[in-house]
Amino acid sequence: MSNTIIDTNFNFPGQKSLYKGKVRAVYNIKDEELVMVATDRLSAFDVVMPKGIPYKGQILNQIATKMMAATEDLVPNWLTATPDPNVAVGHLCEPFKVEMVIRGYMSGHAAREYKAGKRTLCGVSMLEGMKENDAFPQPIITPATKAEMGDHDEDISREDILAKGIVSEEDYIILEDYTRKLFQRGSEIAASRGLILVDTKYEFGKTKDGKIVLIDEIHTPDSSRYFYADGYQERQDKGETQKQLSKEFVRQWLIANDFQGLEGQTVPYMSDEYIETVSERYIELYENITGETFIKADVSNIQERIEKNVLEYLK
Repeated sequence: MSNTIIDTNFNFPGQKSLYKGKVRAVYNIKDEELVMVATDRLSAFDVVMPKGIPYKGQILNQIATKMMAATEDLVPNWLTATPDPNVAVGHLCEPFKVEMVIRGYMSGHAAREYKAGKRTLCGVSMLEGMKENDAFPQPIITPATKAEMGDHDEDISREDILAKGIVSEEDYIILEDYTRKLFQRGSEIAASRGLILVDTKYEFGKTKDGKIVLIDEIHTPDSSRYFYADGYQERQDKGETQKQLSKEFVRQWLIANDFQGLEGQTVPYMSDEYIETVSERYIELYENITGETFIKADVSNIQERIEKNVLEYLK
């Protein structure tokens, strides 16, 4: 798929360093600001798939920037500009080494752990007698340590985070508070679109002046799971699977093709036709989550477009 951006190696004026995550490339400019490029890479089970998904980077970037604007009255964030559909620019931050995962429903990883007989996740108890996709009595925070590219994020409890000094107690209290506020707002936005925000993760960092801010993505289909609200209860009552809006459909396809990122497993072949359907699903996600029609950016030469727009901005 030539109309995708898989990797970037720009050299911007004042560039100090380049960090490549699973999906994003982050350029440090003069130790003052970060230019974050959302690529079309797709990661599942902490493995980056061999082919890019058309428009995925644009979709993630635009959902995240819209959601930051919709929550900045509650929680400060790192964002200052979006010079290109695939690019976000913001304050240089020192990221906390944990992802704040919050779950309103027992789905995905939590459901897999529950099915395996576990009743505690990250030090948080889960009630007996729950079914997959049931709502928790109140949302639970189940943090994960941030893995380097190629490694798996690991579950960790609040107690371990504090005991190991990964985050100070003073800061962690703020992270928990911000996580609950963002999830509440995200749930309200989702409900207004006929969706349920099932679970999500937030990442935070500290600015040079010590302020804790939201960084990276928020309420995107890569970081969050959504259900359609219509028919949710009937499906639960009948024991049917829920209609989802998230990249879980990719995970399920991989599982069906004997891949879960385990040692010795190979990523199954993804045909161009299958890639196209994934791209269409991401566009559907965008339109449902934002309530707006997706406008495709010019992808005739994405690298050139991004470089031109960022250079223009940095002037």
